[in-house]
Amino acid sequence: MIFLTADDSREAETRGLALGAMDFIRKPFVPEVLTLRARHIIDLVRLKRNLAAEVDRQSREIKNLSLHVVKTLAAAIDAKDTYTNGHSERVAKYAREIARRYGYSQEAQDEIYMMGLLHDVGKIGVPDAVINKPGRLTDEEFALIKKHPDQGYRILSQIAEMPRLSAGARWHHERFDGRGYPDGVSGHDIVEEARIIAVADAYDAMTSNRSYRPLLPQSKVREEIVKGRGSQFDPVFADIMLEIIDEDREYKLHEQ
Repeated sequence: MIFLTADDSREAETRGLALGAMDFIRKPFVPEVLTLRARHIIDLVRLKRNLAAEVDRQSREIKNLSLHVVKTLAAAIDAKDTYTNGHSERVAKYAREIARRYGYSQEAQDEIYMMGLLHDVGKIGVPDAVINKPGRLTDEEFALIKKHPDQGYRILSQIAEMPRLSAGARWHHERFDGRGYPDGVSGHDIVEEARIIAVADAYDAMTSNRSYRPLLPQSKVREEIVKGRGSQFDPVFADIMLEIIDEDREYKLHEQ
């Protein structure tokens, strides 16, 4: 916007610029000067738009690179367990779908997807022999497993740019009734994203081959989700998971 006016008072110029004008030209004007000033303003606007587009492009490139790095890290974590290939990405996808159905924005869905990918990052510190043990774990071995939420939290809390990223790692083993770990928090005191990831994680655990059992039939998985509704799981997110299960008539959502 350019103001063109015969009012040459300081008040008029101040008000015009305050209203958002990019230039203030007084009459009488020199046509050549007016044309040059208009061209300069157009060039400035184009420069700003091009700069914004370039910033947006570079931001997308950085985001894509970050996602690639996170997926690579998640794959490395999953590789520690010979029985759960792709576990972290499946949990991330299930969590994102639950969040989408619950009404999360696209940005919030992307964030919970990243949280899902890294929810088990703390298993880096758990010995492979414990993770892949075919039989029942001893109390000492289970104590080592139970450390991975806190270890994951310590790792991810160092990423200052994404302060909520660590929440999924720390609280995905908490229970709605307060009998989970590591902190024994309950109900809505558990971070919402962690309550979503908890359902997604349990679903994938039951629908994957494990060292101690094969994947469970879909009817059994559904029964366990119903059983844990309100005790292990937030009932709202359990219901969304049950909705997804009921739509999966051919039982395609499981480890391939």
